[in-house]
Amino acid sequence: MSDLGRFIRDVPGFPRPGIVFKDITPLLADPGAFAEAVERMAAPLTPPQAVVAVESRGFLFGAALALRWRVPLVPARKPGKLPAVTVREAYALEYGEDALEVHADALRAGQETVIVDDLLATGGTALAAARLVERLGARVAGLVFLVELVGLGGRGRLGGYPVHSVLRYEVSE
Repeated sequence: MSDLGRFIRDVPGFPRPGIVFKDITPLLADPGAFAEAVERMAAPLTPPQAVVAVESRGFLFGAALALRWRVPLVPARKPGKLPAVTVREAYALEYGEDALEVHADALRAGQETVIVDDLLATGGTALAAARLVERLGARVAGLVFLVELVGLGGRGRLGGYPVHSVLRYEVSE
């Protein structure tokens, strides 16, 4: 098992001053590291019946996990990006609001899902995805992230759900 953290690049001041962005592109550029990341994301989970991948970097890991498990992939997208009837869930940002949408027919009642994204920070986006899954009658079996920023409250905000992360970094608000 390699140190996947060496493939995560810190970019200070992006997207604004005071933020240290965790850049996953070096990991994506190394096929061995990317494959290991996917395997380590999959390891603590029982294969679900569907994967819900959060736009946009969650698509990269979600697609790989869905293929690995041979289950459907459900994209959770920003508003207005999906062509058919959607269900929307709004969530608060530091300065405003955003939303996620999934197709209204994307999941069936009782279907066990895993929600996938690249990074867990405050948990707002992940919680919106979980609420969408449940609004469609499906069940959130777990949430998995490549990177977790410990100290921003994301895991606590997702308190009722099993949460797994491969890499954890201590940060302060």
